[in-house]
Amino acid sequence: MKGSTRRVGARASLLDGVATAVLDARGTVLCWSREAAELLDRTAGEVCGHPVLRLLVDASEQEWRDQPVGAGVTAAGRALLRHRRGDVVEVVFRVLPLEARAEFLVLAAPVRLVSDGEQGAALLSALLAQDRIGISIHDIDLTVVRTNITPELFGGPALPPGGRLADVMSPQDAEAAEAALRRVLATGVPLVGHEQRMRSPQVPGRQWSFSLSAVRLEDAHGDPMGVAALVTDATAQQRARDHLQLRHEASARIGASLDVTRTAQDLADVLVPALGDLATVDLAEAVLEGDEPMKIPGAGQLHLRRAAVASAAGPWPAALLQVGAAIPRMPDMPVIQHLQRDRAVIIDPTAAADRHPELLRQFFPEHAHSVLAASLFARGLRLGGVVLWRTDRPEAFDEQDADLLVEIASRAALSVDNARRYTREHRAAVALQQRLLPRATTDTPAAQTVGAYRPAGGGAEISGDWFDVIPLPSLRTALVVGDVIGHGLHATATMGRLRTAVQTLADLELGPEELLAHLDDLVARLAAETDPGHRDTVGATCLYAVYDPITRHCTLASAGHPPPVLVRPDGTTQLIDISPGPPLGVGGLPFETTTLTLDPDSVLALYPDGLLHRHDHDPDVGLRHLADRLAAHCRPGRALDKIGSALLIDAADPAPRDDIALLLARTRALPPDATPAWEFPADPAVVADAREAATRQLADWGLAEAAFTTELVVSELVTNAIRYAGGPIGLRLIRDTTVLVCEVTDSSNTQPRLRRARTTDEGGRGLFLVAQLTARWGSRYGPSGKTIWAEQSILPA
Repeated sequence: MKGSTRRVGARASLLDGVATAVLDARGTVLCWSREAAELLDRTAGEVCGHPVLRLLVDASEQEWRDQPVGAGVTAAGRALLRHRRGDVVEVVFRVLPLEARAEFLVLAAPVRLVSDGEQGAALLSALLAQDRIGISIHDIDLTVVRTNITPELFGGPALPPGGRLADVMSPQDAEAAEAALRRVLATGVPLVGHEQRMRSPQVPGRQWSFSLSAVRLEDAHGDPMGVAALVTDATAQQRARDHLQLRHEASARIGASLDVTRTAQDLADVLVPALGDLATVDLAEAVLEGDEPMKIPGAGQLHLRRAAVASAAGPWPAALLQVGAAIPRMPDMPVIQHLQRDRAVIIDPTAAADRHPELLRQFFPEHAHSVLAASLFARGLRLGGVVLWRTDRPEAFDEQDADLLVEIASRAALSVDNARRYTREHRAAVALQQRLLPRATTDTPAAQTVGAYRPAGGGAEISGDWFDVIPLPSLRTALVVGDVIGHGLHATATMGRLRTAVQTLADLELGPEELLAHLDDLVARLAAETDPGHRDTVGATCLYAVYDPITRHCTLASAGHPPPVLVRPDGTTQLIDISPGPPLGVGGLPFETTTLTLDPDSVLALYPDGLLHRHDHDPDVGLRHLADRLAAHCRPGRALDKIGSALLIDAADPAPRDDIALLLARTRALPPDATPAWEFPADPAVVADAREAATRQLADWGLAEAAFTTELVVSELVTNAIRYAGGPIGLRLIRDTTVLVCEVTDSSNTQPRLRRARTTDEGGRGLFLVAQLTARWGSRYGPSGKTIWAEQSILPA
């Protein structure tokens, strides 16, 4: 090395920088080492044979003169030496006499090198002496060379010199820690703040979390010679972080659903495996139904049912009580009393099993060594309880775990109670809506119908969807489907009012377009009665259709409602082309009718838009999907209820966000011989002809027992038509298996009225007699004139 002093860094060994020289008794340099030559940039030839005093500076030279080196004298201290360039080099020296020779060995090293070594030794001694930070120095094989880790440091096993991490740590933890240290040895990149878990077979049931930092140790040439590791106990901090994370996850996941069992399952899933290895949530049976739980103190029959379970190891053990099972009668135990006081309880399973061995099989998992239980209390109600077990995790539950479970259980109980209250309200609303809906199936001479209703899923409120099948006179049938704007009870109440209005208007035998016009006025009045801020939310859509099995004509009109889908007997589908009017409540625009002829065994599907908006909110996509599903399910001879069930199953995935109502009608047609008709002039003499024609037809049908009533009805209706309306007079009989209808048509628009005749009156008793002898009677208007009809029941042939 040329130039001034050799640069000595942290990598250098202390001995590598020591300069040596041999002096005689007079201080003459006899030998000069390579390190000495590098220190002062002076060769041995330049120094040997000359007094060493020539190398000293000022005061140091005077000091050597005052204290000459002699036999038996040992000197040590600091000195200032001259460098070839004139620089001053401060050294620490020591003079050692050589045995049996009048010569002296002088050792000198730069002050900085000595200070670094002293400071390093002092630092290492200080680190090894303290009792807060664990220090371990490992050689390149990771064998421990020096350490201060004793049982008193972290409460765990000691790490003796000559040992390895595997001697005190579990195989998995030791492998992870040594892998981290080997990376430091291989790369030289320091390891800082590595989270290291430690479990020790010497201290079963205990687990530590350490913060591990490590640096590589190198020799003067930069070659690795070991690794120094520093560890601090971060168990408390890690546990605090874990608990904080668990609180955050619980607040984010629990309560996202308004389903009671889903909320209970979320609670169990949050707790496993974060706090325990297995968990159960038991709820009061009343809570699952939406009602308030019974207040039953003490043990006995608790009226609880297992609502949710979770297991970190996989499926729930078959030997334990399963989801949905009722909690059996419990003996009187202190733990039951504690739980009923809104307290968390840490249970020793061995003690419980010794007192009540029958409980061990149903309630305690195999290898469970610690149990933690807490009640679900909310708004003064005990809704149930949650229980945690530890089987694989070695540490037992402590008070911190109990406090955390109480906190999470308290929040979860509010979510369970919210879901319970929603379940109660939703159940009441659904029950109200279902009570307002008609029977699911009807069977009339005009059509066989099946209606289906499915409330919205995913926690959404019910809406005002409805359907209806209204038998009309002369064996006709009205089909109705509607959808009220909005959700909740107000929509259900509005739906009930509209359905009642439709039934009332249908009894007037109005045409579909006229019925919707009256219904539109009603919705406008309902909106006017509503608070001004909510008037825009009052409205509905409706489709009204009338099917006549005699003519096979279906006349329908729409108020903003989706068009029906027709499935022909050959399986082909058709979207009915209608001109929809505005939704009900808009007003100011007319409604148009569409009439089509249906073949027998055709299936007409009526539905609200909730069935269409499931498909990316695109009605066209929804219509195509519905038509495809109808074509697939409407096979010849397949029952309508099975078709409806299949369509609802398709609609249930994913769970709909809106109610779904579906009305399927399979049409029928009466044969021509079941509807004979005659026409007579307005002559009183034809009354006898009309009676004779009716009697003859009844005889042909084998209904002679109905001849007396029918003759009377025909006589009275034809006579009134001749007297008050004029000709021509039409007479038609309509026969079904259980109903016989008599219709008389005239050209008058006068409304017939039933009145009570006085004893002195010669007339006015005809319609009264008709009303008494028949099941029902009425009249309807046509394009020209009116039709009076009367129905009577007949026994099947």
